[in-house]
Amino acid sequence: MMNSFAEDVHAGLSSDNKYLPSKYLYDANGSRIFQEIMNMPEYYLTDAEFEILSMQTKQIHNSLHFSEPFNIIELGAGDGFKTFKLLEYLVHNKVDFNYVPIDISKGAMDLLSKTLKKRLPGLKIKPKVGDYFEILKVNKESQYPSLLLFLGSNIGNYSKEKAISLLELFHRNMKSGDKLLIGFDLKKNPITIHKAYFDSYGITKRFNLNLLIRINRELEADFKIDDYDFYCHYNPITGQLKSYIVSLRAQTVNIKALNSAFHFGYNELIWTELSKKYDLYEIDQLAKETGFELNTNLLDCKHLFSDSLWEKK
Repeated sequence: MMNSFAEDVHAGLSSDNKYLPSKYLYDANGSRIFQEIMNMPEYYLTDAEFEILSMQTKQIHNSLHFSEPFNIIELGAGDGFKTFKLLEYLVHNKVDFNYVPIDISKGAMDLLSKTLKKRLPGLKIKPKVGDYFEILKVNKESQYPSLLLFLGSNIGNYSKEKAISLLELFHRNMKSGDKLLIGFDLKKNPITIHKAYFDSYGITKRFNLNLLIRINRELEADFKIDDYDFYCHYNPITGQLKSYIVSLRAQTVNIKALNSAFHFGYNELIWTELSKKYDLYEIDQLAKETGFELNTNLLDCKHLFSDSLWEKK
């Protein structure tokens, strides 16, 4: 019986237009390489959002209009780096709130809890491990108002239809008056975006090709990594940036765990990731389409990124 990784690889490589789901890029090694990407000077996203969450903490708090106590629920909290300044501001100003980070990784949550208890001893932290929506169902019964955090540019990894479905799920699992702070990478000079994703150091190439290494390791495949390259393309009209692995020659790959062989044509593409960029009008429309009201867009000083505050009415 195949696991979900094996099933998804089989489905993607059997498709007429081959693809591999982007969530599988983030194994242990992929996550380490992504840290390298985030540290590149050209990769503006991390610094831009960190600026917002560091410099506009008071504005974020004032925009909530919550009675106290309230909950801050972070979806996919990871190491909590982005939210630390917001949490620090609230703790130092003696705001009464519970911080509820959610992640599928118990290790990540244990480490985050340990770090925050040391750095912010006054913080009331209630980490949860598991699926967002199972945990949000419990939150819906909470007597306290909640702010959901869906940061980074995670929403950009979803197609329009899947983004709407996800946001509608958030909406159904929120109470009236609850708010959602959601990160959007904004449309900008296409050259700026191109440099961030098609870097001259080859780090993003390593990040993508690591997925083939993972398939070799976990599914007993025989991908010859040097026979593949990386390419990405940004469409400034639609805001869609798509990343691909490119087969450099006609070749056949055997994947033992799938008991299958897959043929790749010369220069055939494997689509690995979507990174959609939004403008402010699209953000407002997406909020309306999914039952939210846009309260405010918080922008960094260069207007590269927006953390958008929405409310469930």
